[in-house]
Amino acid sequence: MLSKLKKIIPTISRIINYQCYRLVLGGFGKGSQLLTVNSIEFPKNIFIGSNVLIRKFAWLAANPLTGNKNCKLIIGDGTYIGNYAHFYATSKIEIARKVIIADRVYISDNSHGYKNINLPVIDQPITQLQEVLIDEGAWLGENVCIVGASVGKNCVIGANSVVTKNIPDYCIAVGMPAKVIKRFCFERNDWFKTDAEGKFI
Repeated sequence: MLSKLKKIIPTISRIINYQCYRLVLGGFGKGSQLLTVNSIEFPKNIFIGSNVLIRKFAWLAANPLTGNKNCKLIIGDGTYIGNYAHFYATSKIEIARKVIIADRVYISDNSHGYKNINLPVIDQPITQLQEVLIDEGAWLGENVCIVGASVGKNCVIGANSVVTKNIPDYCIAVGMPAKVIKRFCFERNDWFKTDAEGKFI
């Protein structure tokens, strides 16, 4: 009896998880799992596709703090997101299909204002930056920060990198700030080293 219960309980838990998020979020696709969360802000603005796995302690937000009433956080089909994800949209963050995101990754399309030196940063308005797209097939390593920038198709962003400028398709970028170090060459059908502008060395 106990062995049967041990097999049944995880299945029941997944069903309850799915039904709860399907009711709360703007969209929650078939086969998706959102494990224990730290925080969800404005859930109706959050759209999660099918067969998405978001591991524990995520903080997901699509909070229109800068005035965009169509603020959205979109996560595409088949994407994997590690523990302690922190995604904060004030206009739009879109994570396309089949993206791999490691633990402790931060993505935002906004920043705190800091120009007024007579006010603490916490009391200054939120600044809207560029909307963010993490295109399909990309891989973001552990502790990556992406702030107001997009990442192209099948890109690899190395662990601990800080992305503040757009990374083109089929590139490997590392560093703080992140710079392109390799790019796929279709003519030679392989990856080759580049300079920071993405030109082959």
